[in-house]
Amino acid sequence: MKLVVEQAAARWYKEQMDLSDGDALRIFVRLGGCGSVHPGLSLGITKDTPRSVGLRHEIEGILFYMEDDNLWYLNDKELRISFDEQDEEIWMKVV
Repeated sequence: MKLVVEQAAARWYKEQMDLSDGDALRIFVRLGGCGSVHPGLSLGITKDTPRSVGLRHEIEGILFYMEDDNLWYLNDKELRISFDEQDEEIWMKVV
């Protein structure tokens, strides 16, 4: 299992959420949305304080992480977060 945040995506989050070096963003499972792994569930992201980190990736001074209790969503796969500059969209893909 792995969490990969591409630099362009990290920069986008930093700008859009007015983040500072040392801030942390938690990736969590939520009800609804267009998740590709589990029907009816998708991933969300929020600024938070880590408690029980299961996966982490630090880039652009920001810690992106998932708590242990949400790792089941990935099914032992990789979560890749990227930014599509042409469409100005964030993509969260489980591969």
